[in-house]
Amino acid sequence: MSINKDICDINAVHEELLSIVEEKMPGDEKLFDLSELFKVFGDSTRMKILFVLFEAEVCTCDLAEVLKMTSSAISHQLNVLKRAKLVKCRREGKAVFYSLADEHVRTIISQGIEHIEE
Repeated sequence: MSINKDICDINAVHEELLSIVEEKMPGDEKLFDLSELFKVFGDSTRMKILFVLFEAEVCTCDLAEVLKMTSSAISHQLNVLKRAKLVKCRREGKAVFYSLADEHVRTIISQGIEHIEE
């Protein structure tokens, strides 16, 4: 009998289940891209920026003020978020305004909040 309750006491492979999993498993490149996306969410400053953008389209100066950070630090984080296609920007005169890239971003974060609140 196994000492660890979380490990099977027998060594049996369920071929029918494994074939379903193998059929549905995304390729390595997609899994890599997905893990890189979730790494972007792994920074609390970027999460704060995304939460601000939940509420409104804002310029970098607004973000720097509300988060008590330098414009340079905000710009660095926004570049990471842009490369991950989580935010988009538009220029209006000398100001650059940021917003969430699409509803998927809101959904991902909302579901994450629901999960941690369970």
